Amino acid sequence: MAIVIQPYRTEHEPAVADFNQRLRQSGEDENLVFYRWAQPRWLPRTAESRIYNEFFVAVDGGIVRGGYALKSQDFFFPDGQIRSIGYYHHPLSEGIVNKAHAMVGALLLRDAMQRAPLLYCLGMGGYDRPLPQMLVRLGWTHCLVPFFFRVVNPSRFLTNMQTLRSSATRKTLMDLAAYSGAGWAGLKLVHGYRALRAPRSPNAQCYEVAGFEASDAESVESLWEQSRKTCSFTAVRNAKALRVLYPPYETHLTRIVIKRYGTAIGWAVVGERRKDAKYGNMRVGSVVDCFALPGELYSVVQYATKTLERLSFDLILSNQSHQAWGEAFKAAGYLPGPSNFIFAASKKLAELLAPFEEVRPRMHLTRADGDGLPGNF
Repeated sequence: MAIVIQPYRTEHEPAVADFNQRLRQSGEDENLVFYRWAQPRWLPRTAESRIYNEFFVAVDGGIVRGGYALKSQDFFFPDGQIRSIGYYHHPLSEGIVNKAHAMVGALLLRDAMQRAPLLYCLGMGGYDRPLPQMLVRLGWTHCLVPFFFRVVNPSRFLTNMQTLRSSATRKTLMDLAAYSGAGWAGLKLVHGYRALRAPRSPNAQCYEVAGFEASDAESVESLWEQSRKTCSFTAVRNAKALRVLYPPYETHLTRIVIKRYGTAIGWAVVGERRKDAKYGNMRVGSVVDCFALPGELYSVVQYATKTLERLSFDLILSNQSHQAWGEAFKAAGYLPGPSNFIFAASKKLAELLAPFEEVRPRMHLTRADGDGLPGNF
């Protein structure tokens, strides 16, 4: 029987549970499972919001062989227009564990492209993974989104950063640097040098907010209107969108608004990344999302960093595609690192982003636009 891809409905939930069980039994990552419930818990479709998730499943005679999620959201484009586009995420195919179903992944992507010709992917874990390899073969436009990190606790970083402790010699040298204080001294030198070169701006005030509600809505709305043209391509980040994306009940996120003379000059959303073996026992924080008036990017990064340091994180990470934001993070003591966070645009979307090499430096994409929200960023 031919595979049919259709909207995920309540009656599919038992078949999805069976699908997930087959994936788990294969010994793959236990988190590599599809959504248990047909109704999205994050960004359900409502009449009031233009940001929403939909789920689709590949059904083979009553058996679910795969599924994917499609997030719809408004984006600002290089021509100044606002368009709704699709984000293809969490695609899962039984082909991962059973070669007899190897074509399911391609069928899922083709279905998503038919439903949302203006389609993008973000994240994906690096070019060695099956999805980005398929997108490259299909001629999608793609690039890596730069990655930045700031070490807050050098001792814990040196003794826990597993990707750097890849040999006995490296482990010995890193342990020596951690326990001798050399790591701490080196970090102080780096931060001191960056501080001397950092831009100077008048003092501002940082406010932690439960959500982007009415009290800050007008100021945040004005910030969006003034700043969006500094970006060639970005998700709409007005007050209404922020209330949908970062509601008060998402308590694992911390939202800050930075003001000067009572007017918002920028905002940021920060939080803790979920545990990952490569970070050992470190507490890892992330600047998940951010936006600011021209000339105020450094101030926002600085206050976002101070917020995470106050929350006692050992390491802070962020992905930032906009060149100016990357410079602001470096000025605030962040170092660039190897990125596995990929942006890929369908051919129809890429036509609106041409010429891509000119558009690319001012695209504003963050971790918030990609894989894993709200639980893993």
